[in-house]
Amino acid sequence: MSADGEAFLSRWSRLKRAEARKPEVPAEAPAVAKVDDEPPPLPPIESLTPESDFTAFMHAKVPDVLRRAALKKLFADPMFGGIDPNEAYSGDWTGGGELPEEMLKTLHQAKRVLFDEPPPPPVRDEEPEAAPAQAESAAMIEERPQEASQPMPPQAEKAGDGRA
Repeated sequence: MSADGEAFLSRWSRLKRAEARKPEVPAEAPAVAKVDDEPPPLPPIESLTPESDFTAFMHAKVPDVLRRAALKKLFADPMFGGIDPNEAYSGDWTGGGELPEEMLKTLHQAKRVLFDEPPPPPVRDEEPEAAPAQAESAAMIEERPQEASQPMPPQAEKAGDGRA
């Protein structure tokens, strides 16, 4: 309830009815910028320089032919038409000569792709005492497949399987 004891909905309803009885006063229309039907006077295109004002040529009523001619005159200046040396993709990088074959052979990818040379064997730093140990391990590897091909006894199968 409000301070005068009137319920909220009653007060709201009363104010809405009073608002509806008021005559509507038309609000002032906002000032709209008036668009001229005539384009501003244009300077001759031959007299244009990069320092000239080109905004008159951008008016909506200026024919496209004149607008394009003025823009061509503007962008013919070397300041706009030159290549930016700081732009990575602005240069033509296709004009280089071919790489000599001697240089191609030094590139690792070219060895695999362009030439059918087998890769060099890996270089190992072996100690002389390691040779007998390697011979023993090679002999053990050769013996294992023969042992594995023999059938296992039934008791070993159950114990090794884990599913008994």
